[in-house]
This record gives sequence, structure tokens and C-alpha cells, in this order.
Amino acid sequence: MPAPFHLAIPVDDVEKARIFYRDVLELEEGRSDTHWVDFDFFGHQLVIHYKPKEEKAAAHHNAVDGKAVPVPHFGVVLDWDAFETFADTLRAKKVEFVIEPYIRFEGLPGEQATMFFYDPCGNALEFKSFKDLSQLFAK
Repeated sequence: MPAPFHLAIPVDDVEKARIFYRDVLELEEGRSDTHWVDFDFFGHQLVIHYKPKEEKAAAHHNAVDGKAVPVPHFGVVLDWDAFETFADTLRAKKVEFVIEPYIRFEGLPGEQATMFFYDPCGNALEFKSFKDLSQLFAK
């Protein structure tokens, strides 16, 4: 496994975000304080940090494979079976997808399964999977 990354993201409601990451995404909670919570994000360290709500700029999207991909976004690459299981779990928990799980670049280099959704504080997440992980950076 590559070195784990550390990512800290802003949330305007720590408890609402904590419930989402812990109960909906089923991440294990680590250390916490009143203004932040650590999570095991598939072997990586994700920290939600309180930041007061500000007037948001208009959401930005880039066209990829005919879909409006939210920018910025983050997530992880799962193995194929884990992706399918995770997508089913999210559907069962009524997560509202921005881009429903589907196969992108089908039949082309870099063919992948992908899905996008937002956390309750407006952070966009993408989870993806490659049938052939060696295609991760294929052109």
C-alpha cells in the first residue's frame, strides 16, 4: 500500500459531518476534539475541521465523459468488488448521488467505475475503481 495521505476538510457542522462519515460511510472514528474528528478513510487519515459557514461561491463542474463533475472533490480508488458493495450500501442508506455509479471510459484505456456525492457540509466525494488497476494512469 502507498503511504497514507492526510486530508483535512472544512465542515460547518461537526456533529452532522461526524454522523455522515461514521454512520453513512461507515468509517472508523479516531481522535477528536470539539472542533475536529479523525477518521480512518480506507487506510488514510481524513480529518473534519470546523469552519464557520460562509457565503458559498457558485458550484463549479467540469465536463468529463458527458457528466458534470464537481470541482473540487476527493475520494479513494477501491477494488472492483468493494466499489460495488460500497455503492449498494450508499444506495440502501439513501445517499443522493450527483453522478450515479456507472462505468466511465468503457472499452478505453483507464476504464473505471465511478460515483460522486456530497457530504452534508458540501464537500464533494468521488469513489472509483479500475477493473485493471495498472490502468490507473493510462493515457
